[in-house]
Amino acid sequence: MSKMEAAKGKRGKKAMTVVAIILGIIVCANALGFAVNKALFSNELASVSPYGRMVEVNGRRMHVYSLGKGERTIVLLPGFGVALPCADFGPLMRELSREYTVVCVEYFGLGFSDQTDAPRSNENYVEEIRAALARAGFKAPYILMPHSASGVYSEFYAARYPEEVSAIVMLDTSSTAIKAKGNPPKFLYGIARLQQACGLTRLNGLIIPPSQKAKNGYTEREIHDYRLFGFHVLNDTMIDQSLRMLDNINEVKGMPFPRDIPVLKLISSQSEKRAGAEYQAAHLARLGAKAESRIVDCSHFIYQTNVADILEATEAFLRRRD
Repeated sequence: MSKMEAAKGKRGKKAMTVVAIILGIIVCANALGFAVNKALFSNELASVSPYGRMVEVNGRRMHVYSLGKGERTIVLLPGFGVALPCADFGPLMRELSREYTVVCVEYFGLGFSDQTDAPRSNENYVEEIRAALARAGFKAPYILMPHSASGVYSEFYAARYPEEVSAIVMLDTSSTAIKAKGNPPKFLYGIARLQQACGLTRLNGLIIPPSQKAKNGYTEREIHDYRLFGFHVLNDTMIDQSLRMLDNINEVKGMPFPRDIPVLKLISSQSEKRAGAEYQAAHLARLGAKAESRIVDCSHFIYQTNVADILEATEAFLRRRD
């Protein structure tokens, strides 16, 4: 063997040793993080009390939170991955409750609600929403106010039970007019679960400022509790929701939307820019002649920053439709 070949061999062994050391450090750090995270934080959510009522749905508990005593009932439905909807919707609920009864339903796998093994299909979501509202003492018809992915379940609800839906106010919801395709790779959720178990999600959450801010009407409790639940947000129920989302969109796309249910779609400027006008126009055309829209200068989480715009648009829309 030449001196050059011997030198290359030594450099190769050193490189492999360095890689092995780095991998060892990563594995040890993850193991340590997992142990610390489990020992110190596995039961931290037990100290937080539900904001509303726990009702039994299909043998499991769902959290239903309400404010106000108005004649008309607005039902807020959260988007995908919202860790604690009752806190995230807090400022919007307080403003809406001045005139309406406003109810936040936390799906299985979110907030204070239990997880479930039931497939996260449109039908199961809608039947769970109906059962939770009924058991909490609310009666249809409802004004549905979905955010993001929940627009899909709201359209399914309206198509299946049109007599129970008087109107829908959509908060930057997904379109059901364009065929959806391309689920995220399942292994990504495995990586995310590992990050959460090892405490990396917690670390990121502590570094990144919360989206909920006091200047936008959030209380200290809401800001604190949302951040706490955000450290535990990823679970099997939520992952199943994500993996079924495209099928759910395509199912609703094939269902005619009731022509007599008025719809207001509030579109964030962020989504309008990202998805394009055609995406929104196709959705509005699918929803029919009683659908209208307004663009609001904000991010996708419109209700975190633009409560006044939602309130004004909702009241004007409902007055026109009375």
